[in-house]
Amino acid sequence: MKTGRKIWAWRRENGRVGIRNHVAILPVDDISNAACVSVANNIQGTLALPHSYGRLQFGADLDLHFRTMIGTGANPNVAACVVIGIEPDWTQKIVDGIAATGKPVAGFWIEGHGDIATIAAASRKAREFVQYATGQVRVECDLEELWIAAKCGESDTTTGLASCPTVGNMYDKLIPLGLYGCFGETTELTGAEHLAAARAASPEVREKFMRTWQAYQDEVIEAHKTSDLSDSQPTRGNIAGGLTTIEEKALGNLEKIGRKVSFIDVLEPAEAPSRGPGLYFMDTSSAAAECCTLQAAAGYVLHIFPTGQGNVIGHPIMPVIKVTGNPRTVRLMPEHVDLDVSGIVRRELTIDQAGDALIDMIVRTANGRCTSAEVLGHQEFVMTRLYRSA
Repeated sequence: MKTGRKIWAWRRENGRVGIRNHVAILPVDDISNAACVSVANNIQGTLALPHSYGRLQFGADLDLHFRTMIGTGANPNVAACVVIGIEPDWTQKIVDGIAATGKPVAGFWIEGHGDIATIAAASRKAREFVQYATGQVRVECDLEELWIAAKCGESDTTTGLASCPTVGNMYDKLIPLGLYGCFGETTELTGAEHLAAARAASPEVREKFMRTWQAYQDEVIEAHKTSDLSDSQPTRGNIAGGLTTIEEKALGNLEKIGRKVSFIDVLEPAEAPSRGPGLYFMDTSSAAAECCTLQAAAGYVLHIFPTGQGNVIGHPIMPVIKVTGNPRTVRLMPEHVDLDVSGIVRRELTIDQAGDALIDMIVRTANGRCTSAEVLGHQEFVMTRLYRSA
């Protein structure tokens, strides 16, 4: 069964549906950023994605780096990708990973060539890719073919009452029809982890979730906290918004997954889902830019971001729809709000109606409407590190 709602999007070589058509210039490592930015400056219609890592990483941390790089270039919102690194081997590994999707990709490395020659060669290829991408046309696709992720930020009392339940209502309606969903924020489930575990689709998934949550508690929180998590969880903005404990924050956070849907697997950071349509939990930081970067690298093409006090996060390749139920935020930060559901707290709007309004906004955004974050130029691309470099 389908909703019957259609979107106009790009059908990629591997069958996935993308709602943006970027040509990405992707640096393998931090010292290749300048070359990537130069290529983007040379060739209009390209998007450089500079970041801070990619040197002297090893083990699981290096695996995550490659997974994030390959997943970003492979995201269906990317039509083609130029990869630039300092060395050939790591560059080629990322190129090969992206090429597995069938999309156009080319790699260049600076050692033995220098910046000027590398930038010139990469610019020529980027020009070809832009002309290729702009020759692609949107086709009609089912709404349920989208992969939609979610997290919340700058939460307050209205987040758990209005904006997060709106997202949950959308998931309750669309996931049973074939949508891929994703939630994360491992530490922000503290105090409600037992409620999250109860939503697992099987005992196996429940055990996997609890292992993941407990590992974060043991290896990160307990190993590094001082007296408590003050100023981190909850943040000062959360406290100003009326959330005094991490437990209160977690209960509101969990409203994002709705009331009817179970999550079917637990993903590593930036891991692509592999069990078919459904809701997935991903082990992520609660930091907005890190979480969005990991979810985009897993293949999600659209992000829904409930916010109370007003978080301004965006992402370079994955549009971020901001939803708020706080009338003060609507009044003071209107340029950051895509969907106002403050009518819920005034009892002028039901959560069911708000969910329908969010689905309408998803369709409009998939069809080309720029989100507030896109209009304002928010392109936060932040890599996640597991431990220090060698």
